[in-house]
Amino acid sequence: MDGAEAVRTSVPARLDRLPWSRFHSLVIAALGITWILDGLEVTLAGSVAAALQQSERLHLTAQQVGLTGSAYLAGAVLGALFFGHLTDRLGRKRLFNVTLGLYLVATALTALSWNFAAFAAFRFLTGAGIGGEYSAINSAIQELIPARLRGRTDLAVNGSFWVGAALGAGASVWLLDPALLPPDIGWRVAFGTGAALGLVILYLRHFLPESPRWLMTHGRIEEAEQVMAEIERRVGAEALPPPAEADTALIAPTHVSLAIVARTLLRAYPARTLLGIVLMASQAFFYNAIFFTYALVLTRFFAVPADRVGLYILPFALGNFAGPMLLGPLFDTLGRKPMIAATYALAGALLALSGALFVAGLLDARTQTLLWTIVFFFASAAASAAYLTVGESFPLELRALAIALFYAFGTLIGGVGGPALFGALIARGGRGDILIGYLLGAALMLVAAAVELKLGVAAERRPLEEVAVPLSLRRGVE
Repeated sequence: MDGAEAVRTSVPARLDRLPWSRFHSLVIAALGITWILDGLEVTLAGSVAAALQQSERLHLTAQQVGLTGSAYLAGAVLGALFFGHLTDRLGRKRLFNVTLGLYLVATALTALSWNFAAFAAFRFLTGAGIGGEYSAINSAIQELIPARLRGRTDLAVNGSFWVGAALGAGASVWLLDPALLPPDIGWRVAFGTGAALGLVILYLRHFLPESPRWLMTHGRIEEAEQVMAEIERRVGAEALPPPAEADTALIAPTHVSLAIVARTLLRAYPARTLLGIVLMASQAFFYNAIFFTYALVLTRFFAVPADRVGLYILPFALGNFAGPMLLGPLFDTLGRKPMIAATYALAGALLALSGALFVAGLLDARTQTLLWTIVFFFASAAASAAYLTVGESFPLELRALAIALFYAFGTLIGGVGGPALFGALIARGGRGDILIGYLLGAALMLVAAAVELKLGVAAERRPLEEVAVPLSLRRGVE
């Protein structure tokens, strides 16, 4: 702790009372693009796998394609941790421009790859940019959006991953058509689209301010007041009455070391830490286990041609996007705890049911896709709520790093363990083997629902400073 004197400020209350405006829409458009880019990258990587093996220049083996997927995940994990720490130290705005710039350059270089080593290295850097985006973006969005709308907004942004997935699936069907583009050109154009989209968003981010909440915790009170006044001017809220005295907050500049982070997570908020781990790990396993083996199930068990898999991803992606969009408002009205528990439990129960029907041979490619679409209507809302939870549950001074830590842990568990287990089960060749994995994923989601009911935080419509008191006002943390 710096020991600096606390300053009373009304900035948090003024942010939370703002009416929705074009400024907030800009925040969502310029920052929420991160999830669309990730969805685009993940889907394109899976869709162009065959093209990478047929490429005259790269000619990757199946094992090398798998290794490039691991390189992307490793980059995402390390990028989240590295840039998450810097986001709390150097600011939201500075880092969300750096991470997007890294992504933009790396994905453009991916399109120019000349051999396996170059392709894997650029995929690693692309992942690092996306991983870094998660911590900077989620913390900035939660700090700028009014408390009464924070839940639905955060869920909608996180659910937009599937807009990117749908774009990637649709683009891959077109770009990989040899009648339109040569095989060695189509996959390069596919990755180049991400860089082009990134350029547009980098321009939009120029119009976003630094988070006034972050400025306050770093002793830049006067600058925070200036930024707040400018936001009110852009929103047209200068004439609003000042917040009541009870709505002000005391903020003192705080230096956060890794030791303070550890003590905060393990001593000050052990129940929330356990909750975050369970929610993130279970949804990551659930999602990655299914999504990364989606094409394998369709091609092996339902004889879907590899070049048509993208068409089956489109309705799946639609269900995943519709879940957070339609259910999101209920997280602000009915509350976090009942909605998070319900979406986790429904996703788990429905996956177990779909697995039983799959083993019984009662499904074809279309009905399997329909069932998965229903399952992930709820699972997508649950997964988005996991990111919402870890962002809201910890003090502002370490929010970005907390998001990064839980994202990294969930990705390592779900992104590495899930696909590896399901790949081994599929290789054994039996539907009953696949059911084992489905039942495991379902059980993890049901356990997470129970943990949410026990340890969940009622953060709906409450200021972030009330949900998790700033470190400078907590005794015993230092």
